[in-house]
Amino acid sequence: MRVIAGAARSLKLETPEGMDTRPTTDRIKETLFNMIQFDIQGACFLDLFAGSGGIGIEALSRGAKEAVFVDNSKEACNCITANLKHTKLEQAARVCRQDVFVAMISMEYEKKFQMVFMDPPYHKELEQRVLEYFITSSLVDENTIIIFEAALDTDLDFLEKLPYDIIKIKQYKTNMHVFVKRRKSDEISNLSR
Repeated sequence: MRVIAGAARSLKLETPEGMDTRPTTDRIKETLFNMIQFDIQGACFLDLFAGSGGIGIEALSRGAKEAVFVDNSKEACNCITANLKHTKLEQAARVCRQDVFVAMISMEYEKKFQMVFMDPPYHKELEQRVLEYFITSSLVDENTIIIFEAALDTDLDFLEKLPYDIIKIKQYKTNMHVFVKRRKSDEISNLSR
């Protein structure tokens, strides 16, 4: 696994050992960043369930202003820290070894993110829980691009009940990236009436 483009281009990244993480392949990462390349520059980027940190590091390499990496695994956070040091991108990064929901609560009213990427364990409905949290969160707004990775057979019907618009779904052989944006506050309040 390596950084595809930008300041840290071609540098190899470590990945945590074991089956607890699924690092995004270079080909899928390149496809993903081709789709969001014009939104990265100067963005604050949130990488949830960050694993090796490869996605957030790619964002930093391509010009994101800062990235926050959240993972509750000590091994994953050590790997992210080592990868940030190796790519010389640690000055623009913050690594949080916490449960994702605890980390999000702790950042409320302190941060606003233009981009969020999450790659939670498959089939545990964690993407749904994060999106439910974001409905009233100050961390995102209607301009924030939220992307989640999920298994190809994930049922996305839950999105119909949440105040998000699906921007795009990109399918690969075994998984997919789903791009959503939260609806405007007035639309959300109309839904709750």
